[in-house]
Amino acid sequence: MKLDDLNNRFFAIFRELARSRGGNVAIVVALTMVPMLLAVGASFDYIRAYNVRQSMQSDLDAALIAAVKNVDAGDTTALKQKVADWFHAQTDSSYSLGDIEIDTTNHRITATASGTVPTTLMKIANINTVPVSVASAVKGPASSYLNVYIVIDKSPSMLLAATTAGQQAMYKAIGCQFACHDGDKQTVAGAQYANNYAYSSEKKIKLRADVAVDAVHEVINMIDSSDANNERIRVGLYSLGDTIKEVLPPTLDTATAAKRVDSDLSSATSTTYTYFDVSLAALKNKVGTGGDGSSSASPLKLVLLLTDGVQSQREWVTTGAKTQPKVAPLNPAWCDYIKKQSATMAVLYTEYLPITTDWGYNATVGSTMASANWKSTWGGTMESGVPTSISRRDYIPYALSDCASSKSLFMSASSATDITNGLSALFTQYLASVRLTQ
Repeated sequence: MKLDDLNNRFFAIFRELARSRGGNVAIVVALTMVPMLLAVGASFDYIRAYNVRQSMQSDLDAALIAAVKNVDAGDTTALKQKVADWFHAQTDSSYSLGDIEIDTTNHRITATASGTVPTTLMKIANINTVPVSVASAVKGPASSYLNVYIVIDKSPSMLLAATTAGQQAMYKAIGCQFACHDGDKQTVAGAQYANNYAYSSEKKIKLRADVAVDAVHEVINMIDSSDANNERIRVGLYSLGDTIKEVLPPTLDTATAAKRVDSDLSSATSTTYTYFDVSLAALKNKVGTGGDGSSSASPLKLVLLLTDGVQSQREWVTTGAKTQPKVAPLNPAWCDYIKKQSATMAVLYTEYLPITTDWGYNATVGSTMASANWKSTWGGTMESGVPTSISRRDYIPYALSDCASSKSLFMSASSATDITNGLSALFTQYLASVRLTQ
């Protein structure tokens, strides 16, 4: 029964009892109906008011979050209008905004909103509306001091040709889609090449490792946009292989960082091992403990990890069945080295593509998690509800999602375009995750 129908039903009963001449019982019942109706009406109407208030709070929070990204611009009039536009676009037009305060020094916006909710049964007592009001304040990490640690996986699997056309060209010419540095000599159409990588370089076939470099440049460009005067956001560069190599410690000099990306993180610098257990433990010492972002001495700390998530060594693939189980997804517990130090982990998964024509793939990443003995080999605990018959490749996104500080800071990318845009999207997601302060 609808609330209005219930309201009309109560009034009908009340009128019938008022007309009754049946004696004292009718009078007593009639008199007690008023407080009963008021009690029922109050519960219905205040529940409605509570729900409206919750919705209004959410709308006001969203409006302030949208506006705080531009708080550093200093145009308070434009920011107030932005808050108003966002709020009224999402909520009932009868609700009004109160005071909006813009604190550009502390990068903070506060605002209030209010309105009234029409009553139903409480109209018996001549109470026609219930007032509601909310308040909110936001302050975003985009205005805080921040160290960004960009970590690029340099494993051989990142030497996969970045496009389908490139993979087909590699396979047709040399029978392998990977531009390995340590493979056999290749002869193609009478021309000799020292290895697969030499062939891909000569033919200008772009590899995933090259796309990773493009992704890092995108993030550096975003840092320049977010911190135009290069005063608050430092960027550090790291390669991940058998351990962590610090290419560049955190610096405000983004121009130098861009140069070092090209010289020290290109596909020419790939390694033959990927040991996440060793590398992430070493990265812990490079990152240190995160601060509150209030000063350059206490910066927030964000690790952007670009990886295919496979713990691997080439010899584990080629030397037989005893070593092949070692090729498996990383244990996300190794990421706790970073997260337990109040640093944030964001992970871009460059999807490990199934290559079912390759025996090495089928014997390792294409094989099951059960055959990897993940618990005894690497100490990993699979997520509940996921069968051990799942392939190691298909379990990688589970592991990397658990590695990230939150599900919103994990992304998966398969195409060159998605990889290029992925790191900057994660950086944007982090900057947008403003902290509600009230």
